[in-house]
Amino acid sequence: MSGQNVWTHKGTFLLAAVGSAVGLGNLWRFPYLTGENGGGAFILIYALTIFAVGIPILIAEIMLGRNSRQSPIMGMRHLTKTHGTSRAWETIGWLGAASAFLILSFYSVIAGWAIHYTGLMLTGSLVGADAQTISDGFDALLAAPGLMTLYHTIFIAASALIVGMGIHKGIESGLRIMMPALFVILLVVLAYGVVNGDIGAAASFLFTFNIADLSLEGWLQAMGQSFFTLSLGMGAIMAYGAYMPSDVSLTRTAFAVAIVDTAVAMVAGLAIFSLVFGAGLETGQGPGLMFVTLPLAFAEMPFGALVGGVFFILVLGAAISSSISLIEPVAAFLVERFDITRPQAVTIMVIAAWAMGLLTVVSFNIWAEGTIFHSLFGRSAFEFIELLTNIFMPVGGLLIALFAGWALTQSEVMKELGSSVTWFKLWRFLVRFVAPAAVAFVFLRTIPQVDGYLIPTLGALLMIGAFAASQRWLKKPRQTT
Repeated sequence: MSGQNVWTHKGTFLLAAVGSAVGLGNLWRFPYLTGENGGGAFILIYALTIFAVGIPILIAEIMLGRNSRQSPIMGMRHLTKTHGTSRAWETIGWLGAASAFLILSFYSVIAGWAIHYTGLMLTGSLVGADAQTISDGFDALLAAPGLMTLYHTIFIAASALIVGMGIHKGIESGLRIMMPALFVILLVVLAYGVVNGDIGAAASFLFTFNIADLSLEGWLQAMGQSFFTLSLGMGAIMAYGAYMPSDVSLTRTAFAVAIVDTAVAMVAGLAIFSLVFGAGLETGQGPGLMFVTLPLAFAEMPFGALVGGVFFILVLGAAISSSISLIEPVAAFLVERFDITRPQAVTIMVIAAWAMGLLTVVSFNIWAEGTIFHSLFGRSAFEFIELLTNIFMPVGGLLIALFAGWALTQSEVMKELGSSVTWFKLWRFLVRFVAPAAVAFVFLRTIPQVDGYLIPTLGALLMIGAFAASQRWLKKPRQTT
């Protein structure tokens, strides 16, 4: 990779990583999980897991990217050669690229819904609408494959345009405008919620420390959320790490990414739930909160149409900053491996992901039931693709931790971390033992049953194989050159 492919500003990696981490999940999933699972108690478990699992793997993934200065797949090929380890470790790169590709395919469809709602809000179509009208409107959108395909196409094309323009002109310039704008919009929506909503109820829903409400399931969700929110194991962080200047502190950057990501989720939670409680509505989970409950809250409030439109622009911005990070790992690989131009690589990646996304589009209507996916796996095509990513990402994250913890030499890691011996020892202990065990535990507990035993068994074998094989792969004698 040429020297030109390094971020021109030291802070760009932080913006890029935060952009990748801050997505649709921050805006609806995290606040909802927090409120349902004991508020402050959930946040405490989440923070501990971010420190013990999320940050060590985040540092490991950035380190592998910066060490190789290549795309995840080619980078892992390079690292296995230079470290004399088994080529089986290249699986890390392939798992990351596969996860990024699969997530982009459905993420683009769901993000496309925000285009629809931005239009509805800004044209004032929902002013004064009742709950039934808004709920029927959402159902009508899901029942219209043509409309969903149009939005999916617009969204993925916009993301492709940014990545296709290159690392500096496209991704870097885009993020430096987009991320500060997102933070400003989020604060505007929060201020609106304070004035027109019920900020007290939102704060008590999110921050009341109630350990009794935190079940084992809640613990697992806190641990799972801390892993998924940082975009670990899907190639994006490794791809962005390859462009990170050598003199930027890995440790400080990783902590900053985790703190900003969590702060955005908290502020989003306060903003969203102050509006929801202010309008006397229920805290529904998932898409329902974003696309039914919130539009209803905006419909009943002064200047709601305008602020609602601005809010959905925020949702779109957060989604685009995540989707460009999903295109990059595969596009960078195609450029390096096949020596094609960046626009050509991005076009190939995006057309393939767009076509795969059509499976998600029809999962909500034409193929809502009775397909081969339902008969084989008991779920729709969209749910099956999502399930695959929920397997690939943790396995990828686990392998990243093991490779960085066991294959990289102490001197390499010390040079990259550039910090105290105490922090090095703590990081290495966390990345070698604590993070892999925690990821394996969450993975095996939360993977849903398919045909009773198929997926959990497969997952268990993958995990055991990864642990056992890592020891054998790493014992391979280092080749002298």
